[in-house]
Amino acid sequence: MNHSVLVMGVYLLDKPSCIVPITRELGKAGYWDVEQRWVGLGTGGVPDEVAGVTVRKVVPPGMKFLLLNQLLAETAIDRYEFVVVCDDDIVLPPGFLDRYLALVRRYEFALAQPARTHESFIDHPFVEQLDGLVARWTRFVEIGPLFCVQRKAFGLLFPFDEASPMGWGYDFFWPCVIAGAGLKMGIVDATPVAHSFRKPVSYYEHGESSRDMERFLRQRSHLSPDEAFYIVESYAF
Repeated sequence: MNHSVLVMGVYLLDKPSCIVPITRELGKAGYWDVEQRWVGLGTGGVPDEVAGVTVRKVVPPGMKFLLLNQLLAETAIDRYEFVVVCDDDIVLPPGFLDRYLALVRRYEFALAQPARTHESFIDHPFVEQLDGLVARWTRFVEIGPLFCVQRKAFGLLFPFDEASPMGWGYDFFWPCVIAGAGLKMGIVDATPVAHSFRKPVSYYEHGESSRDMERFLRQRSHLSPDEAFYIVESYAF
């Protein structure tokens, strides 16, 4: 079986971030052959510790999912079992990638995310860790700070739809795509990540992204929040 994983993401060069410990932790995976491809956004210098996994620098503005599409276009993604998309402002628990992807595999999630720790900044309470659960089959997976796509869903979700270049609204559209293909998506509660380093939407103007989301969803089948924030099946320890 293929044990290759592509990790890709965008990190800020001119603002504090967790990029060094994130790339270090992801690189410690024992079971997986991990390739990391990151874009540095800003005018500052690339830290020496991440120079080997930084494929380019981009001066702002740079829309996250447009940049990710560029990385996808440059990569033969069919040789990977998973693509992991990661932000630069989270703290990963030790041994994260091995345990997280093992559970994603166990529950056959084509699209998944780790839960957020209780002390994290949380936009949608639905993604907060549920104590006592290993994972849950859901109708919602958030666009950040970390999610993964299994190979069977590559053709459904890649390239990312550039009508919403910051990704807003994907998480209400994705459930229709995944369910329509007869696949599962879910949240892994046993491997929560801490998202408390900086408040979301701290360094970009969110009005345009909000308008993009409204236009994006008007033109596509999608779930309402009440429909999306739903546990199909839960898996306890």
